[in-house]
Amino acid sequence: MNSAFRDVIFVNDITLFRAWFLALFIAIIGSNLMESIGMLGEDGLRRQAFAPIAAIVGGYIFGLGIVVGGGCGTGILYKQGEGQLAALVTTFGFVLSLLATMHGPLKPISQYIKSYKVSIGEGENAISSPALWDILGGPEMKWPVIGIITLIFLIVILRGNPFGKGPKKGWSWSVGGALVGVTVMIAWWASYYYGGQARGISAAGPTSEAALMLAMGNSMAKDPMFNFWGVATGSWSALYVFGIPLGAYLSAKGLSEFKLTIPRDASEVLKVFCGGLVMGFGAAVAGG
Repeated sequence: MNSAFRDVIFVNDITLFRAWFLALFIAIIGSNLMESIGMLGEDGLRRQAFAPIAAIVGGYIFGLGIVVGGGCGTGILYKQGEGQLAALVTTFGFVLSLLATMHGPLKPISQYIKSYKVSIGEGENAISSPALWDILGGPEMKWPVIGIITLIFLIVILRGNPFGKGPKKGWSWSVGGALVGVTVMIAWWASYYYGGQARGISAAGPTSEAALMLAMGNSMAKDPMFNFWGVATGSWSALYVFGIPLGAYLSAKGLSEFKLTIPRDASEVLKVFCGGLVMGFGAAVAGG
């Protein structure tokens, strides 16, 4: 995410942005199709409440933290797998701020910012977590809206020659984007099938749950929990946090790109730690 938008603004390159569009194209169609045919249970996709002020304020603060900390929530996890110890420091700040905002002294501030929510309808028919099509007309507008959005994505994707020859090293942008989209689809299904509740992929909540599982033996998640040999209980999504650096390590080793690096000096350590603190608060307020 960080690289895709950064490249568009600063180097006028939309390659990764197209990959992001391709991932969205596959994930939006695939996940909603699974929901429509009943593969995700009665609750289907877990759509968050629409809290626009929290989304804007939290997203902006999160963006500041990304720049200072050197990566987004998943970015700092995969950079650990590549050997970057600065990313580990950022993660410490990220986790500390997440816990303080979700469970500690900053929770009242977060709840206040999130208190303004948009719902549709009244009484028993009210929709507390509306999707875009609910705003534009109701459930019958679901697939027309998805069709229009993904058609726009498809135009951008096809203009980037997705079937062209990839780089000499690593995957092409189209293969990478497609694999991310398919992974998101699989995660929605797997979290329902193995964890009892369709949850999908995110970074903030699972990172908090993984930290609590390690520190206290309990993820404190609302989702069904797994018991790990009587040592700890954790959510399905907490496991995903451990998979990111492992996958990044295997990828970096396979491409001969793994390199153990340390922060240049104490000022960099402080900088990335503070970036993690800012990022964690923003992520918790924005909802992921």
